[in-house]
Amino acid sequence: MLDITHKKISIIGAVRSGIGAAKLAKNLGAIPFVSDAGSEEKLMSSIEILKNEKINFEISQHSEKVFGCDLMVVSPGVPSDSEVIKNAKSKNIKVISELEFASSFCEGNVIGITGTNGKTTTASLCGYLINECGKKTYTAGNIGLAFSEIATEVKKNEFVSLEISSFQLDLIDKFKPKVAMLLNITPDHLNRYENSVEKYASSKLRVFENQDASDYLILSKDSELLDQYFQKAKSNIFFFSTIKKISNGCYFENDEVRFVRNDVEEFSCKVSDIAIKGEHNIHNAMAVIIAAKIFNLDNEKIVEALKSFKGVEHRLEIVREIEGVKFINDSKATNVDSVIVALKSFDGPIFLILGGQDKGNDYAVIEDLVVEKVKKIFAIGSSAEKVFNFFHGKVKTEIKKDFEEIINTAISEARAGDVVLLSPACASFDMFENYEHRGKVFKKIINNK
Repeated sequence: MLDITHKKISIIGAVRSGIGAAKLAKNLGAIPFVSDAGSEEKLMSSIEILKNEKINFEISQHSEKVFGCDLMVVSPGVPSDSEVIKNAKSKNIKVISELEFASSFCEGNVIGITGTNGKTTTASLCGYLINECGKKTYTAGNIGLAFSEIATEVKKNEFVSLEISSFQLDLIDKFKPKVAMLLNITPDHLNRYENSVEKYASSKLRVFENQDASDYLILSKDSELLDQYFQKAKSNIFFFSTIKKISNGCYFENDEVRFVRNDVEEFSCKVSDIAIKGEHNIHNAMAVIIAAKIFNLDNEKIVEALKSFKGVEHRLEIVREIEGVKFINDSKATNVDSVIVALKSFDGPIFLILGGQDKGNDYAVIEDLVVEKVKKIFAIGSSAEKVFNFFHGKVKTEIKKDFEEIINTAISEARAGDVVLLSPACASFDMFENYEHRGKVFKKIINNK
């Protein structure tokens, strides 16, 4: 474990991960200093926490104070090529991510789950299922609590189901999960990776770079990009696929999911046993089943957990039905591939809410599906004009200023059987604190109608 007693630690970013890292550093005897370039207005709740914890901080700047440290810990919302990080490295200050920092103090079995899509559902299902199988499991990381909030609470025989973004992996050093799960890679966050799919993929692949023969790697056999890159792995590999037979891992056959190890079947369940529906969720469940069988968990308990898991908030969540019109919250859909999944999930004509903080989206990827399924697009947020310019003339498209205006229009125009779908394909930070905040605002407005 890293010894940080009496060490000065600068923490860049004063929201969830940064606050967690600051509290962890303080509790372990270090001297944390938190710095955030954001406005005081946006960081009021964080400021209150830092004051209550008696942790020194600065807001609206990164002053020279941040460089008077032994270690710099960076929140995932801060780009790894930002000036404050480049300056720290030029001064030979060690710079690590909050993920790396927290992992230095965690004794439990870490299941690190990453990929472009499906991370939240898979991490939630994984934590739920292992708990239901009688093993104490924490779900943290990019979902729920920051890893730093729970790292020291996890005992050696306990588990952490850890959702990990590429941003959290950019600044790791020795991070080494017992199980690494890489669900898929498709283009995303290209605005942060110089429009390079290869650089984005390289960041994701770091989840297993420190693993060895005592560790496990779970990969999709259906992802073309993953097939190009996984050969460098030194860990034990299990695959999952809905289209190919697998000798080590999970595959789909005769409406059943089967787990095999060295071609010997150890587990099977019917697809109907998986409560969360859709092919993408079969993939997610397969990855979790592999993790459960790596730790030799009970087959009957695995099936019971698959049957009882109901999904996660903000991912294709049915909010309400008003006069036969379904309102769906898919705020977690922050890229175009997630929108593909959402559009394929509904038969009825769709009123699609699209837009937010653009991440280099190529809307041509969803053009045919939108033309086929969408009755009308409501373009919103800082990318509204880009959305309008692309889709105008192909499907009816209007720019709207907020959810209140959108929902009022949808209620007056939609008919029974239609679907009003928030699946924005964009980040939320132009209008909201995060995608959870966006989803909660959307739901509140609908539920007040």
